[in-house]
Amino acid sequence: ELVLEKPLDREEQSEMGFSLIATDGGSPPRSGTTQIHIVVLDVNDNSPVFTQELYVVQVLENAPEGSLILKVVATDQDVGVNGNITYQISQTVGQSDRVFTIDARSGEIKLTKPLDFEAAENHELSVRATDGGGLSAICKVLVEVLDVNDNAPEVVVSSFSSPLPENALPGTVVALLSVRDRDAGANGKISCALEDQLLFSLRSAYKNYYELVTVSTLDREEVARYIVTVTAADEGSPPLTTSQTFTVDISDVNDNAPVFNQTSYTMYVRENNVPRVLVGAVNASDADVGPNAKVTYSLATGHPTEHPPCSCISVNSENGHVFVLRPLDYEQVRQIEVLVSASDAGSPPLSTNVTIRILVVDENDNVPVVLHPGQDSSPPSNELVPISADTGYLITKVVAVDADSGQNSWLSYHLLKATDPGLFVVHAQSGEVRLRRPVTERDAVKQKLVVLVRDNGQPPLSATATLSALLLNDFSDVHLQHSSLVTEDESSSLTTYLIISLVFISLLFLMSAAGFFAHRACKRKEVKGGHVLYGPSKFQSSLADAATAGALPHAYCYEISLTTGSGNSEFKFLKPVLPSLPPQHCAVSGDMEDEQVFPCGPLAMED
Repeated sequence: ELVLEKPLDREEQSEMGFSLIATDGGSPPRSGTTQIHIVVLDVNDNSPVFTQELYVVQVLENAPEGSLILKVVATDQDVGVNGNITYQISQTVGQSDRVFTIDARSGEIKLTKPLDFEAAENHELSVRATDGGGLSAICKVLVEVLDVNDNAPEVVVSSFSSPLPENALPGTVVALLSVRDRDAGANGKISCALEDQLLFSLRSAYKNYYELVTVSTLDREEVARYIVTVTAADEGSPPLTTSQTFTVDISDVNDNAPVFNQTSYTMYVRENNVPRVLVGAVNASDADVGPNAKVTYSLATGHPTEHPPCSCISVNSENGHVFVLRPLDYEQVRQIEVLVSASDAGSPPLSTNVTIRILVVDENDNVPVVLHPGQDSSPPSNELVPISADTGYLITKVVAVDADSGQNSWLSYHLLKATDPGLFVVHAQSGEVRLRRPVTERDAVKQKLVVLVRDNGQPPLSATATLSALLLNDFSDVHLQHSSLVTEDESSSLTTYLIISLVFISLLFLMSAAGFFAHRACKRKEVKGGHVLYGPSKFQSSLADAATAGALPHAYCYEISLTTGSGNSEFKFLKPVLPSLPPQHCAVSGDMEDEQVFPCGPLAMED
């Protein structure tokens, strides 16, 4: 029997071997040998042992999920099932639950969710290692979370004032705010600043409290709204920032007077305008808003001592339209100046004045007036022209004026009619009347000219100037010609009536002659040979007999009546073609019933 004399320890010696010798009692003794191999079987007599009783590890808080934090190692001197170790987290402290997981076989501890330094700076775990026989050991794991700059600064607004009146004094507090950062160390140190602001600044009040204040005067008309951005930055790497935006509205005060869009206005109105005609408008704007920007217009006086505004001008208080209330005459009023005031509705109201100059535009409403030669003088003046005058000889100059202005007063002169239009020429611009050609003997002594004076308006207006010119050999004939011409002018109207009378009498004469010859023709048809008229030969012989009787002298007395405009005599007197007849009736007849009477006496021929 092989007896175990003392305990075995497999962990010290797992196997042992020896030789067993059997010896007999013979002589010599004989023996047999056999090898004995003893294998020590393991029993679970050893507990697992960790390499460290306390594991300390540092982990950045921004480590991702599944990151390996630590690997714990435990050993067991047993073998087989007794030496198989499994790990588990047996206890956690604080917020460490469900944050970590451990691999039961390898002992690797990993993150199941992100760490947060601001939530827990340390995590304490108890890890149990258990072998297959049920023996176990425990170690502690301390996870220190390292802070990273993962928290931006926070800006907390305690108070904020908006809108802010534009007349607020420098140093007015607009907002009160505080800042903080949940990170630690340099990551939690904060500095505040404003972005691009000259009118506002930050002023430290207490610890992490700041005041947003104004540093200069505000002007709503320049900037009606300010966007103020406060930036808080930590000192982490990289630094994190937080911005807080303040929208500061500036409320209006009535600090701006209305401003006209022109320094002065010039408007135009045609003369003879209709009443209440619109001639233009003024426009003023106010940089303020609301009631402070409502502009009304009115006529104003430049100085309290001045006269009231012109009553012929009116301005609409709402839209600034300017009206002329009554017709204007350019020849009386060339321009009107008025002062228009624009006032806002602020308290107190502000106002601005502007000058309006209204220019009256001329209309062609005045007929040219002839100054020379005078048209109202009686008798009219006559211009003397020597017959020896050459072409271009200046006879006279027509002078006229027009009360209008501009092109309405530009006058041009034209020869409208003349006794001999080809003899004279009128200069269109100067009004000079000159000879177009030399004077001939065939030209009438008295020349009458009508010159048309016309302005350049639309439509053009005109006047006529009548003048007379006397063509003389020398100036000694002036008196004679002048007397006859005066008589002619006085009887010019009478001549017209005389011509009409002569035409009427001639018509009556022709009608009477036609009736007479018709009557004679009827008479001749009724005569059947009872009477015989003398023919021409018999009549001439009778006249010759009467002439030899000496009853009528050969000398004739002629009474000549000349018209005043004849100038030279236009009559030619013919000698009688018949001999003188006695003053009594000359008659030839075959019968007293058919006696024909011919008057004999003075003959007068007139053109």
